[in-house]
Amino acid sequence: MVSIRSAHVRDLDAVTLHEIMRLRQDVFVVEQECAYPDLDGRDLEDGALQVWAEDGGGAVVATLRVLREADGAVRVGRVATARSRRGRGLAAALLGAALELTRGPVVLDAQAHLAGWYAGRGFVRDGDEFVEDGIPHVPMRLRR
Repeated sequence: MVSIRSAHVRDLDAVTLHEIMRLRQDVFVVEQECAYPDLDGRDLEDGALQVWAEDGGGAVVATLRVLREADGAVRVGRVATARSRRGRGLAAALLGAALELTRGPVVLDAQAHLAGWYAGRGFVRDGDEFVEDGIPHVPMRLRR
């Protein structure tokens, strides 16, 4: 059994915040070999929201971050699922929860190999492909 949760960083207990950040590090820094500053300060912005999935034992098994951009758009990012839990619909559940919690247009920078997955959820390409941390990305937008 998996539970979907959300909170602002300032409202998270230390253990949950640690587990969210550990999962992001495991996926992006270790697995994808991207040495970059994951703790970029944006998690502390007003309106920044963490959305995560916990298994029955309380372990964080998937996460994403929601930010508010200067133009009012909602930015989804830092979407990560534990390797052992992939293919079970967790990222889709988190994205659905994030969309329910927010209003306005939604933007994200999808890793290019996942652009089709996001397209299947209504996102469309919104610019040229670019490389970040050695990984091709595609800017995408969902209008609602």
